[in-house]
Amino acid sequence: MNIEPSAAQVAQFRDLIAGRLGLQFDETKLGNLARVLARHGGRDHAAYLAALAVEHAPFEALHRLAVDLTVTETYFYRNCEQIQAFAEVAMPACQLAREGLPVRVLSAGCASGEEPYTLAIAARETIGLGAGSVQIRAVDANPAMLAKAGAARYSVWSLREVNPAMRARWFARDGDLYALSDAVRRSVQFEQRNLAREDAELWTPGSYDIVFCRNVLMYFSPEQAQAAVARIADSIAPGGYLFLGHAETLRGLSNDFHLCHTHATFYYRRKSQAGEPAPDMKFSQPAWGGAPFQPLPQGDPAWVNVIARAAQRIDTLAVAMPQADPGQYAPAQPDLHHALSCLHKEQFEQSLDLIEKLPQQHADDPDVLLLKAVSLSQSGALAAAQAICRTLLARDELNAGAHYVLALCHEEEGDNPAALAHYRSAAYLDPGFALARLHIGVLERRMAELDAARRDLAQALLLLQHEDPSRLLLFGGGFPRSALIDLCRAELTALGVSR
Repeated sequence: MNIEPSAAQVAQFRDLIAGRLGLQFDETKLGNLARVLARHGGRDHAAYLAALAVEHAPFEALHRLAVDLTVTETYFYRNCEQIQAFAEVAMPACQLAREGLPVRVLSAGCASGEEPYTLAIAARETIGLGAGSVQIRAVDANPAMLAKAGAARYSVWSLREVNPAMRARWFARDGDLYALSDAVRRSVQFEQRNLAREDAELWTPGSYDIVFCRNVLMYFSPEQAQAAVARIADSIAPGGYLFLGHAETLRGLSNDFHLCHTHATFYYRRKSQAGEPAPDMKFSQPAWGGAPFQPLPQGDPAWVNVIARAAQRIDTLAVAMPQADPGQYAPAQPDLHHALSCLHKEQFEQSLDLIEKLPQQHADDPDVLLLKAVSLSQSGALAAAQAICRTLLARDELNAGAHYVLALCHEEEGDNPAALAHYRSAAYLDPGFALARLHIGVLERRMAELDAARRDLAQALLLLQHEDPSRLLLFGGGFPRSALIDLCRAELTALGVSR
């Protein structure tokens, strides 16, 4: 009979999992971690944890843990928009770059094989590639899932997105299951690998043209995710492609990629060289990938108190100034609380004047430039606001705020497709960005995309209840949370949705 671990042992177990496997678990998952530790630690949890902490401990123990700690449910043609972008954009571009050599694809975190086998089928279905035109390497830390992938027998549920004609071409009935064609199976090589660890052979520089790493980074700690993305970036040839899960972005993790948007989905292209201009983003409609939210309690804090709290992030730019030498004049620290308050009161000239008085070492800071772009856009100086946003995006294409302000400018100019593209970029890069989602819904209603408008406005209503006060202050156009919620409800009512 196993002994229940102590709270301290569960906390140590969580830290070890983060360090050895890169998996991150919050406080709500401690009960499940305690059950896993009890199952694997037996009667001596302290000895088990000590063995797990040894750098050169047998990886088999880690692999057994991966079986119990990761979600393995998947299916063929999951997130089919990304599969279409793979087959119709990434594969042709990489074929051209490879000049007749096989396109090299990595499926990282492949689980039971549905993803890499889907890629092999899509290459044949969409662009008619023959054997040897694509090489797919699939890796996972979970040995049970790799065994299932190797067997290549799947249930009807795993094939639910595969149409009957395609099923007949690539699968044969085997009792209650479907056996995958040997021709497709030979296209994929499966290996047991730990994506959270350094692995020089797996991450050889320039060894892949396309990498799928979907729904893996969401389990990693921020430090592990950043390290994993750096390894992935080095392993992708210049101009190659990276596909992440719908709820995952490279924002805050890497500047080595361009953001791409086609087929109603987002993905990334490895920059060929530093400073390479970003590709044009086409208008498209990605599906909502955010998690549901619970409503907030009734009542909202007074707006004046919100201003005081909201300004802290930007205000630190001023207080972090280096100390002046004795006897030298020390410039006065700018009152950014006042600048934000002026922005909220639509006193744009005063806000811009305060921003211009910032010490020179802060004038070029991205947050200050974003505050300036917002003030300019709200005052009607659209060209100047857009110029600042383009400067910000040239430095960091994944700046959600810059995409949002650029969208505001395009919307003001009447260019709805361009506005939607940038609003959707902002919402993808920051799934909790309520105002971006609200604008998307309003524009969709204006363009008679009514089902999409209902969906996005419903999500905006939930997100608005949880939106950070500083972002409401910076991007809300002077409206408090309650007014924005009322606007969202009015739009939904006009669409026949009661809230």
